[in-house]
Amino acid sequence: MADTQQLSEVEHIKDASNYLRGTLRQSVRNPITGALYPDDTHLIKFHGSYQQTDRDLDSERKRQKLEPLYSFMIRVRVPGGVATPEQWLRMDELADTYANGTLKLTTRQTFQLHGVLKRNLPETIQGFNAVLMDSIAGCGDVNRNVMCGVNPSESRLHAQVYEVSRQISAHLTPRTTAYWELWLNGEQHLSTEPAQDEEPIYGKTYLPRKFKIALALPPYNDTDIFANDIGLIGIEENGELVGFNVAVGGGMGMTFGMPDTYPRLADLIGFVPTDMVVDVCEKIVTIQRDWGNRQNRKFSRLKYTIDKVGLETFRAELHQRLGYELAEARPYRFETSSDAFGWVESPDGRYHLTLYVEGGRVQNTEQVQLKTAMREVAAFHTGEFRLTGNQNVVIANIAPEHRARIEAVLVQYGALGPAQQRTALRLGSLACVALNTCSLAFAEAERYLPQLLDRLDAVIRANGLANEGILIRMTGCPNGCARPYLGEIGLVGRAVGRYNLYLGADHGGQRLNKLYREMLDEDGIVQELRPLLEAYAQHRQPSERFGDFVIRQGYVAATTHGQNFHA
Repeated sequence: MADTQQLSEVEHIKDASNYLRGTLRQSVRNPITGALYPDDTHLIKFHGSYQQTDRDLDSERKRQKLEPLYSFMIRVRVPGGVATPEQWLRMDELADTYANGTLKLTTRQTFQLHGVLKRNLPETIQGFNAVLMDSIAGCGDVNRNVMCGVNPSESRLHAQVYEVSRQISAHLTPRTTAYWELWLNGEQHLSTEPAQDEEPIYGKTYLPRKFKIALALPPYNDTDIFANDIGLIGIEENGELVGFNVAVGGGMGMTFGMPDTYPRLADLIGFVPTDMVVDVCEKIVTIQRDWGNRQNRKFSRLKYTIDKVGLETFRAELHQRLGYELAEARPYRFETSSDAFGWVESPDGRYHLTLYVEGGRVQNTEQVQLKTAMREVAAFHTGEFRLTGNQNVVIANIAPEHRARIEAVLVQYGALGPAQQRTALRLGSLACVALNTCSLAFAEAERYLPQLLDRLDAVIRANGLANEGILIRMTGCPNGCARPYLGEIGLVGRAVGRYNLYLGADHGGQRLNKLYREMLDEDGIVQELRPLLEAYAQHRQPSERFGDFVIRQGYVAATTHGQNFHA
């Protein structure tokens, strides 16, 4: 580790935190302010929460000489994205009791609650803990929620891949007892391994930055595995999961004006049998723990560690720590990173229904009462809910006798309308929360994208592209929470109402896009995309995807590696 004088502020805070305790207990109990003490705003992330303000109200509250309206986002861990009906109902209840009445389904397959006041943090966390859920490591410099492909047509192998994701999540969960002491009166969550006041994997100061792991089963890359620090590609032989191809060094974030920051896709480094994958993940985490940049957090992700030392040096270190070498990567093929919507019947006679959730926001609107519909379904559903990496939900393992009833409930509340009401462009869209609560956002995303899609849908329909899947992703800043650099159309906020337009990503999630135009307003976005979509409709080759088309036609050059993303 570098000289302590050179460490970032957050490293000093972690070191002095007594394994993530800090002064959180005093902060939460302080009735004078709705905020935490400054150092504790960093530590609470490890407990799964971010302190936020309602930025829509900041100016008016400042005029009235009031402090900002502080509240908290809580991100619950849902390994593999699988939740029970009981857990869904509890999150629905907590959203109404302590949050803003909505559930956010995230791009990491988990739930977020927004608008929780500081005084209600313990009760909220205790509420989902009672149904065997927790938020430890939902955020912070640790391994976060482990993702797992959920495509219903791969249901036969889903249980095996999901079990691996659950094992990785449990093994890499922090061991500190601070979470249980602060929020649960010392009561330990039944689904985790024993906690203790030492961290055999992470050490006292944990990782230099956040760490992400995702699993997928070809041909579906519905978790965007190459955008993760570790991506695991399931390899099937004779109907059985035999192991995983291992990819390392993915990450989406960058900083405007700093070309030495960039999004990067993970590199394949080999194959590992299923029973050894947890150990491989641990050893990769420990290399990042020991080698990652702890001076400047902008360069602290694994992607920068690998590019600094070289992939072969990294691989050699991994083999040394493992005591053996990974086998050569097995052949595989990804076709899409989208979800497959609608009904699917699995070989066991049970049904699965993938539902579109606009912006991942489970709420009631005048047109769609999705929150009410899902609550009614959860009350009698005997299967599970699978949250997808594309902010949608699969009502999975539906008993045959429940299919008609579930469909009737969803139709009644407008959650299962005719397919022609939504274009494939809209179904494939992603948006981060952005304004009004994210402190990093420069522009809108979730609240604005549907409005933009209304205009783009008109262009799409006019050119006969309503059923052509084109991935469009929008974020309010360049940190990339909705993986905009893997969008065939990517929009990244630069200022309120202004976005950079990126083009040319691979539909299967295996190529980054490239900057095409800067600082566009809504009219500018539509004006730039209209002729491209018209040309695509007229001149595309058979089965050619939009991202491939714009590269073939020379609108943008292909990005071959994160280090030439800005070229």
